[in-house]
Amino acid sequence: MHRTTALFLILLSSLMSWAQIQPIGQWREHLPWHQAYLVASTPGYIWAATPFSIFSVDLSENSIERWNKINGLSETGVSAIGAGNSKLIIAYTNSNVDILEDGEVVNIDAIKNSTISGDKYIYDIFVRNQLAYLSTGIGIVVIDLENHEVKDTWIIGNGGSKKHVHGVAADAAFFYAATEEGMKKADIDNTNLADFRNWENEPGLSPGAVQSVVVTQDNVIAEKNDSLFKRDGANWSFFYHDGWTIKNISVSGAKILLSEIQNTSGRVVELNSSGSVTNTIQQANYIASPGQAIFFENNYWIADSVAGLLKLGGTTFEQYIPNSPASIVTGNMDAYNNVIYAAAGSVNSNWEPVDNKAGAFRYANGQWDFFNARNFPQFDSLPDIITVLANPLDESFWAGSYGGGLVNIRNNNEVTIYKQNSPLQPAYFSPGSYRISGLARDPEQNIWVANYGGNAALHVRKADGSWRSFSIPFPLVEKAVSQIVVDDLNQKWIVSPKGGGLICFNHGQTFDNPGDDQWKWYRPGTGNGNLPENNVLCIAKDKSNFIWVGTKRGVGIIYCPQQVFQAGGCDAVLPVVQQDNFAGYLFRDEEVQAIAVDGADRKWIGTKNGVWLISADAEKTIYRFTTNNSPLPDNDIKSIAIDGNSGEVFFSTAKGIYSFRSTATEGSTANSNVLVFPNPVPPGYNGSIAIRGLANNAIVKITEMDGRLVYQTRALGGQATWNGKDYKGRSISSGVYLVLVSDDTRQEKLATKIVFINK
Repeated sequence: MHRTTALFLILLSSLMSWAQIQPIGQWREHLPWHQAYLVASTPGYIWAATPFSIFSVDLSENSIERWNKINGLSETGVSAIGAGNSKLIIAYTNSNVDILEDGEVVNIDAIKNSTISGDKYIYDIFVRNQLAYLSTGIGIVVIDLENHEVKDTWIIGNGGSKKHVHGVAADAAFFYAATEEGMKKADIDNTNLADFRNWENEPGLSPGAVQSVVVTQDNVIAEKNDSLFKRDGANWSFFYHDGWTIKNISVSGAKILLSEIQNTSGRVVELNSSGSVTNTIQQANYIASPGQAIFFENNYWIADSVAGLLKLGGTTFEQYIPNSPASIVTGNMDAYNNVIYAAAGSVNSNWEPVDNKAGAFRYANGQWDFFNARNFPQFDSLPDIITVLANPLDESFWAGSYGGGLVNIRNNNEVTIYKQNSPLQPAYFSPGSYRISGLARDPEQNIWVANYGGNAALHVRKADGSWRSFSIPFPLVEKAVSQIVVDDLNQKWIVSPKGGGLICFNHGQTFDNPGDDQWKWYRPGTGNGNLPENNVLCIAKDKSNFIWVGTKRGVGIIYCPQQVFQAGGCDAVLPVVQQDNFAGYLFRDEEVQAIAVDGADRKWIGTKNGVWLISADAEKTIYRFTTNNSPLPDNDIKSIAIDGNSGEVFFSTAKGIYSFRSTATEGSTANSNVLVFPNPVPPGYNGSIAIRGLANNAIVKITEMDGRLVYQTRALGGQATWNGKDYKGRSISSGVYLVLVSDDTRQEKLATKIVFINK
């Protein structure tokens, strides 16, 4: 049966709430909800799991709810889910377990924290009565769902060894375990199944691992090498094989549902108890890579890692995907004018391509759009997009493919690719591979392009569309170049990966006269640039035009870029800071992978061990976020971007993007479009009140209507915050309050009003 009609469901209430500005100090997640691969049901709800988290569909309201660390889950990274009665059991990749029921989460961390050796990864969950049977790499762990505790552990390998259990099922008489040693069986009434001697190997199957087992209408079905076998008394007989790869087998009543793939195709096959095909669900526009399917309340529900969660009723597909990026983001991010651009491609640690075709993403007005081969066929030739850059001239954006060249995407979705039709060059060691590894914009809106491996490894595309190319005069390994930053003197700072250090370039009076070009190569050692180490991972320019250099061994700061090409030059300084009663070099033992500067000139530093916010002068740590004290999904921070208008800081990790609403925004020379959030301030509100759109570092006074001072503060960049209390720490009364602002001219002006409602 082939389905051709499709209905896309995007829930307006969910999207509207997602687009709202979150309060200062609050987090939002931007996880890749498209990649559904498991599905389960409880009364009134369908649950879909991605490799990162879960979302639910309320069947009575046809609405989606996202579940993650912000609203109660313990982890990011789902390995298995199981459902029993009204409970959903969620297993995470680190062996932690949550039980979710009626919106409440109970955590069971006994497996995660157990000192038992071996593979504790949870591969599957089978629920029977009030017990959950977790298939792990060491055996079966039994959880009591009523008392929220581990009840027992069954290590059932031959001789009592720890062996990988792929799945568990049961009929009225026996438990069945699909293991790497074959199918095992135990009496369901036996009270000592922790003793391996009470499990016996099922005869009749050929030797070797069994991938899964299910029971339907007292028929026991085993999966082995993409074929199915049925237990007939004491024997096993062939049941089904069609040449496709089986990703999952599930049972819904009398229906046996196989999720299958073959090359780039996917389908769901329905079998009856005799092994006959009763239905084939195959629709290339929707089903690409099904992970699991169930039949619930006369509808098929299919979790697909490309198309999200699909519902099939009659001849109609309905698609459920919370608004989100289509995958994780492993390249860089760029922010401009309330829009975030993100590169989803990647390279490996040796700067070799990996053929990641996830593409690029754009986040604007609370909506994520994605650009890859699924919706733009041209992107099939653009693997490993690792760098993106906003283009203010026409609100388009640029993206660099590490192999496919440079691409420009305009607002009308017109796509232009630059390779042979431009001065860009293939890598000298890989003909045909046009590797674009870094992009930057200078004050004249020229686009600078890092062309990894090209004999001319640096190019500029001028605002008028013409090009100029530059050969870097240093012996860089593989002519390796990546991130580019343009400073206030219009000098270009270029990272050289693979231990190449940092390069500064000044093109002189014009692009076209190579005679006045100047180059400086930064490496460790006094007089050579004094970098902390040769492996530079990231750079950033702060508001004082200082260049911050992140390396595998901490941070160096170049305080005098104006002196780079003068006699004596300008070495980096390794700042010494006081931390925990110990003075040491800033981040000396950290791999600094990302640096971003906010509106108050503070630095957000991303490492493999979380993220820091440090003061403008680097003398104070303001925030330190890790997975232990924040909703961050992973401590390995890949990239950081800041929306200067709202102060929202975006962190990309290997487990998805989370954002944090910080206290600083970009300031201007004058107050403009001053906005207070929230306003009016509702009863019981205890968060910070943000006043943004201010002149840089403006003085802000909160007064009563008669001018009596209530509170005074100074903006961080273009935003001030207030806790809603007066200067003595007392809560203020209901009423209207004035916001008076003075900038560097000391002229005080009324900016706006704030309304407080206490009852």
